[in-house]
Amino acid sequence: MLQIALTILIYLILVIPVGVYVYHVAAGKHTFADPVLNRVDGAMYKICGINPQSSMNWKKYAVSLVVTNGVMMLLGYAVLRIQSVGLFNPNGIGSMEESLSFNTVISFITNTNLQHYSGESGLSYLSQMLVIIFMMFVSAASGYAACVAFIRGLAGKTKDNVGNFFADLIRITTRVLLPFSIAGGLLLVWQGVPQNFSGNVVVDTIEGAKQVIAMGPVAALEIIKHFGTNGGGFLGANSATPIENPTILTNLLELYAMMLLPGACVIVFGKMVRDRKGELAHASVPDGSGAAAFNMKAPRSLTVWMYGREGRSIFAAMGILFLIGLGICFWAESQGNPALAHIGLSQSMGSMEGKEVRFGVAQSSLFTTVTTSFTTGTVNNMHDTLTPLGGMIPMLHMMLNVVFGGKGVGLMNMITYAILAVFICGLMIGRTPEYLGKKIEGREMKLAALCIIIHPLLILAFSALAVCTQAGLAGITNPGYHGLSQVLYEFASAAANNGSGFEGLADNTLFWNITTGIVMFFGRYLSMVLQLAIAGSLMKKRFVSESAGTLHTDTVSFAVILVFVVYIFAALTFFPVLALGPVSEHLTLWA
Repeated sequence: MLQIALTILIYLILVIPVGVYVYHVAAGKHTFADPVLNRVDGAMYKICGINPQSSMNWKKYAVSLVVTNGVMMLLGYAVLRIQSVGLFNPNGIGSMEESLSFNTVISFITNTNLQHYSGESGLSYLSQMLVIIFMMFVSAASGYAACVAFIRGLAGKTKDNVGNFFADLIRITTRVLLPFSIAGGLLLVWQGVPQNFSGNVVVDTIEGAKQVIAMGPVAALEIIKHFGTNGGGFLGANSATPIENPTILTNLLELYAMMLLPGACVIVFGKMVRDRKGELAHASVPDGSGAAAFNMKAPRSLTVWMYGREGRSIFAAMGILFLIGLGICFWAESQGNPALAHIGLSQSMGSMEGKEVRFGVAQSSLFTTVTTSFTTGTVNNMHDTLTPLGGMIPMLHMMLNVVFGGKGVGLMNMITYAILAVFICGLMIGRTPEYLGKKIEGREMKLAALCIIIHPLLILAFSALAVCTQAGLAGITNPGYHGLSQVLYEFASAAANNGSGFEGLADNTLFWNITTGIVMFFGRYLSMVLQLAIAGSLMKKRFVSESAGTLHTDTVSFAVILVFVVYIFAALTFFPVLALGPVSEHLTLWA
């Protein structure tokens, strides 16, 4: 427990300066790297024919994002189909099969990184670099760009300008993802993670057998898969193998790499909303008193600080959800397996099946909860071997898809729930709901409802399809309740753009490749476009004056309301199927 507490404490210390830096990048403010990177960005704008000053409305921004990702998807598919060429292919890897190529390119361009193959035997180094690593940068930058545009719409500085997608994509890549990845990658190499173009090495083990040790550009992939909340792995065993995660220091580095930028997005949201509110306060009340437009009684400096608390309430709600899930997962794994205890095997260390002894229950539970809360998908233990309740938590957090989430997407999803929360509270007191000084009306509620419904619809509909067709049932390798949990986990991971799996599932088949590919595509882009539409609708509305009946969304009480709304919605949509899977398995195991 001390390990977990210290890890979280250090994270809270680190996330604030990272959030401030990312805010300066998102808002176009000065950073220490500008003298060098302005020239780099300028050269890229010139080569690509981009005018960074040109503005886009939400529709043009969304189309630019989807079309750009679509073109890269086609190019990636072509590379996977011809990867058998000799270039950067010292291990002689053959071309990837059609349905698996389809699944893989969608998986990586959507920031999911669900892998129905083992990287060390399924991809050449050319594919690892041109498809996997490249798409890890692009998908992460695309998600963060959409988030920044969404925040600009909520802040409402203009009526139709949410920024320029191509400028955002380049600035986020050059100023955030590349610098963090270079620094983190060097730290991984220092700790022993390979970074080379050598072929695999065959060694003699102490038992006299032969073993193949994978080589390649592992560190480069490993760091961006965490900083970009991508997931996947260079190797099939992922970060549970010492090649990807050799020491406790690399384990901590990978944890913080997953957690820092999604948490920083919430800080960016608070600061950008504060900026807009502060400008309105300044424009309405030049002398800092009265504040008639917003019914404010405090001085301007205090008012600006208070508006910065919008991000804090969102961060608090996410933090509460995360800690509840972490506590349950850690407790469940610490209890061990009663079936093993019954036959005389000690469970004093907790349930160690599928876990690295060097990490133990504490770091495994923390890694499991982080990777599915921050929707990264990397693993340092076998999720299929988690206890029923321990495995339910990562599954549930992917179903919620708001516990910090991936690069920008988690924040967008949580704000959608915030809109739903203020609507429900508005009904209770008989008032038109308001959020960030804008009225929430029919159009916004319809879009928010669609956005929230899409996620469970994809998970539950495709899970039902899998368990009622022969092609779906053929992939289930565990009987009974756990078999259903395998299916639920797979589609929850695909819909949440997570990528981890209960790896007992035989998923490299035509059925699983096509269905999960569809779920990943629609789970990513439908929600993103609808959320940009919400921002586009709100930014055109006038700010309204606060009154005695206004629900303040920058308080601890609103954070608690938000947590209850998320859990209530999860109970209404997912509890029946969870009861048939992990809950029933737990009751049976402990009966």
